[in-house]
Amino acid sequence: MALWQLMRPQPVGREVPTSDDLAKVSRIITGWPVADAALALLGDKRILFDDEEDAFLMYQVQGRSWIVMGDPIGSPQAAERLVWRIRELTDRHGARPVFYQVGDTRLGMYADVGLVAIKMGEEALVSLHDFSLEGPSRANLRRTQKRAQRDGLVFEIVSVERAPQYKAEFREVSDSWLNSKGAHEKGFSLGRFDDRYLSNFRFGVVKQGDRIVAFANLWTADGKGELSIDLMRHRQDAPDGTMEFLFTELMLWGASEGFAFFNLGMAPLAGLDSRPLAPLWHRLGTAMFRNGEHFYNFQGLRAYKNKFGPVWRSRYLAAPGGLGLTGALLDVTALVNKRIPAQRVDRTQQDPGPNDSVAV
Repeated sequence: MALWQLMRPQPVGREVPTSDDLAKVSRIITGWPVADAALALLGDKRILFDDEEDAFLMYQVQGRSWIVMGDPIGSPQAAERLVWRIRELTDRHGARPVFYQVGDTRLGMYADVGLVAIKMGEEALVSLHDFSLEGPSRANLRRTQKRAQRDGLVFEIVSVERAPQYKAEFREVSDSWLNSKGAHEKGFSLGRFDDRYLSNFRFGVVKQGDRIVAFANLWTADGKGELSIDLMRHRQDAPDGTMEFLFTELMLWGASEGFAFFNLGMAPLAGLDSRPLAPLWHRLGTAMFRNGEHFYNFQGLRAYKNKFGPVWRSRYLAAPGGLGLTGALLDVTALVNKRIPAQRVDRTQQDPGPNDSVAV
């Protein structure tokens, strides 16, 4: 028993990145074409850098799983090295590697390290190259915009420098939204209302008079590949259609700024095959998508995003097969739905000064 205790893999603590780590992350994601790389700035995930420190992946430990959020950020060569490195580290610690919400372009890389991929859903991308409100397909968006204007709603972009003056009002809006939904702050695959994290971003806001009724912080890939949003929050008494008005105005703004796509995020369990010979996961996922409205508005979410005429891009989970896959799914669910305090404070660091934020 003593020998077993000495030789068994040691558990890994929940470390968070330092300010230096986040500065390196910010440098790497500048010019990266995928906007959700900005999730690394949330500070709730471990960061594993390539030896050259020009590529990284972000992950966290849950149960026996080391769960990586998305594909590695960096060159294809560095990405492959990082995937192998985390595969070796998990083997050393008696854990399993899990890659969550990865794209289809690198599935072969995960297969090379012995992982199997299952489809988790589809991501909606709206082309901004010729986005406008003209034409019959945009009639609903035009009506929403006109109604919002009649209600006195005005859209505005708030810069990183101006955002601190609205911090208290943003907090009011966020608390109103959380209370109305009976929700709590989450993390890992989503941002949360955290002053240090939000100090990195511009905001799209909707005002009614001098009062902010809705906001979203902007993920803007500086290479102009994607524009996306993270927190999307509104007051309980905001007029109907406020968020649709915000999305529409953000897309028009993104088009004028030269962004290629607006990323509307995931529609979970969408696009899975239900034919009799389809994999069991696909058939179970399709059944949940069609009949699981009691738990989550799967079909409604996809239908809402379809209003904007997106193209759909598949997203996958890559993990060891067999029982390891079941364990991976349970660990991912526990990590993504973990309750987070409304304001997380990193006790290893002081509150940021006016020059500590990094604009994205």
